[in-house]
Parts: sequence; structure tokens; C-alpha cells
Amino acid sequence: MTEGLQAVDERTARELRGLARVLVRSGYADHAAITAALTEAVREDAPAMDASALVPLLIGEAVIDLDAEAAGWPATTDPDRLDAVLTELESRGLVVVRYTSDHHAAREALEAAADPKGLVFFTDTDVWHAVDFGMLELKVWHPDTANVAPGEPLLEDVLALLRRHDLPAVYDEGRIEVTLDWHRKVTL
Repeated sequence: MTEGLQAVDERTARELRGLARVLVRSGYADHAAITAALTEAVREDAPAMDASALVPLLIGEAVIDLDAEAAGWPATTDPDRLDAVLTELESRGLVVVRYTSDHHAAREALEAAADPKGLVFFTDTDVWHAVDFGMLELKVWHPDTANVAPGEPLLEDVLALLRRHDLPAVYDEGRIEVTLDWHRKVTL
């Protein structure tokens, strides 16, 4: 892989590897989406490089690193517990939007739902942050798109459910900060 990135500066190589890492480890992006995002990044940040040759190397390196690390993960990971929380919230009538591009797309899903009890969502960049820093930001809205506020039953229910699934969480500045190790099982 080093020879594939030798024509670019160290910072660009590190950034491309970092992007490949978070895209692969997110567990939400499929191979085509990862390839498209990395191809765009190579064309933008390293236009002299052959993206069609470099991108598979970047993905391969990220997958090898992830597979080696995943061998030591517990059978049930924090993202598995998060999935259980999100599934339960859906069963309670909340709209759940995972790994969305932005809050506009989440709002559209909320507005399209019949009689929603609220919305819980997180974006792709929230997941990337969780991959690197062990904290996922969940946004929780009422059906009218207003943020939940401290003391409201909807917020307290979501916080209690997260804690019941061993996911430490606190409400801060309009979002829930969930502490977790982003060990999401990935198949590409």
C-alpha cells in the first residue's frame, strides 16, 4: 500500500487512509458507497493518483486492519446493543434513521411517517466520530421536529433504554451523547 501512496504527501496519505478506515468501520456503507466516496476523495485530494488503482488498496488495508481487530471483540458489541435500543424505539412508534447524510433527510423520514411518536437519528459523520472517539451523538426530536429538552418523558425514556442496554448516555446541548466502542461487524 505504501507504494500506492508514495506520490502524495504524508498528510494526504494519512487522510485518505483515515477516510477509508471510518467508511469501512461504520458498518453502514456498502462497498459501492465506500468506493464512490474514496474515489471522490482521491480525485479531489490526490488528482495525480489513479483512483481506480488506489481505492481498492485503501479499502483492502482498512478491511484487513478491521478483521484483525475484530477477532478480539466480544460476541455482543456496543453497536449490537445500540441496534437493540433502536429496534425497541421503532416498536414504540418512533421513527429511527441510521447513518443519514443530514438532518433534512431525517426530517423527511419523520414527515413521511404515519402518526410518529418522535424521531431518533444519527448521521454518517456522527458514526465516523464514534469510530475514532468512542462517542455517538443521537438526536431526538418530537413529531413536530422540536428537539427534546431535559425532563421531558421522551428524552428520559430514550436515556433509560440506552442505560438499560449498558450504553452510558448523557443529554448535552440538544443531543444525547452515547459512550461506546464502535465495534460494528462488517461484511463487504
